[in-house]
Amino acid sequence: MSAKPSDAGVFLWMTYLTLQRMQLDAATIFASVNLPDQPPDKHTRRDNATQKRFWAAAEHVSQDLDIGLHVGDQMPTFRGQVVEYLFLSSANFGDGLLRVLRYQGLLSSAFKLNLRIENNIAILSGIEHPVRHYLECALCVLLKFLNHMSEHEFQATEIWFTHLQGAASEEYQRIYGCPVQLGQSEGCIRFDADILKRLSLAAEPELLKIHENLAEQHLNRLNKHELIYKIEKLLGSGLLESNEFSLDHIAEHLGKNPRTLRADLLQIQSSFEKILSQYREKLARQLLAHTTESIDQIIYLTGFSEPSAFSRAFKRWTGETPTAYRQRKNEKFN
Repeated sequence: MSAKPSDAGVFLWMTYLTLQRMQLDAATIFASVNLPDQPPDKHTRRDNATQKRFWAAAEHVSQDLDIGLHVGDQMPTFRGQVVEYLFLSSANFGDGLLRVLRYQGLLSSAFKLNLRIENNIAILSGIEHPVRHYLECALCVLLKFLNHMSEHEFQATEIWFTHLQGAASEEYQRIYGCPVQLGQSEGCIRFDADILKRLSLAAEPELLKIHENLAEQHLNRLNKHELIYKIEKLLGSGLLESNEFSLDHIAEHLGKNPRTLRADLLQIQSSFEKILSQYREKLARQLLAHTTESIDQIIYLTGFSEPSAFSRAFKRWTGETPTAYRQRKNEKFN
C-alpha cells in the first residue's frame, strides 16, 4: 500500500483565510469536505483526494470558472517552514531550489517536481494535477515563494499546462506575469537559467546542516504517517463489518507487534482509538449524506454493535442525531 497524496495543513489554513478575505462562503466550501467553518489546524496534513470536491464547491459558490487562479492570486506568500530556511541557507538559488525539490513531500506529495536545463532555459516540470483549480492555485503559491526567495528577481518566462481549457490568456498574464500555453505535453515553469547562479546573502553552511537534519526528521515523521493510511485502508476492507478491528487484529494484518504499533502511532501523536473514531465518523457522515442506506445498515458498516452506541458516538462527533444530520444534508442539496 502506498500512501495517499497529501498536503501540508498550512495550505488549507491559508486557503480558508483567503476565502474569508475574498468574502466567499467558506463554511459551505469547507462543508463539502466535511470540515467545520473555522481555520483548520495548519499542522494536520490533508488528503489530496478531497481537492476535487473542495474546488467544485468553490466554483459553485463563487460562480467563478477561474476560482483557483483567483484564490491563488490572493494567497499570501508562503513563509516560515523548514524549506524556506533550507533555501536561505543554501549557497545560491539553484542549490536552494534543488534542496526544496528533495524535500517537496513535506509540503505536498501530490506533485513530483523536477528541474532540468535546456539551452539556458531552466524547466521546472511536474506541474500537473487532475484538478485544474487546485493546480492553478498551487502554482500561484509556488511562484510567489520563488519570487520571495530571490528577492523579487525570479520571473517565469512561460508556463505550460496539460489541461486544454483554462482562463483567458490576458488573465494568466496578469496573475502569473508571463504567457501560458494550454494543452502541452507536460506541465512546467520555464525561466532563465541564469537565476540559478544567484548567490544567497543568507548562505550559512553550519545552519544548512541543521536545517537539513530538521528536514530529514520531518520527512521521516511524514513517512510514519503512512501507517494511518494503511490502518484506514484495512478498516475499509471489511474489518469493521466483520467486527475484527481491534488493535491486535490490525497489528496482525500489518505484521507488527501490537505494542510496537501503539508506540509507532504515539510517535506521530496519534493512537489506534483516535484513528478508528475519526474513520468511523468520516464514513458515517458520508453514508448519511450521500447514500440512501438505512440507519441499521450504516450501524453495521461502521462496526457498531448497537444503535444506541452509534447514536451516542455520532452525537459526540457532530452534535446531531444521525437522522437530523441526514435530514439537514438532504434539505441542503435538494
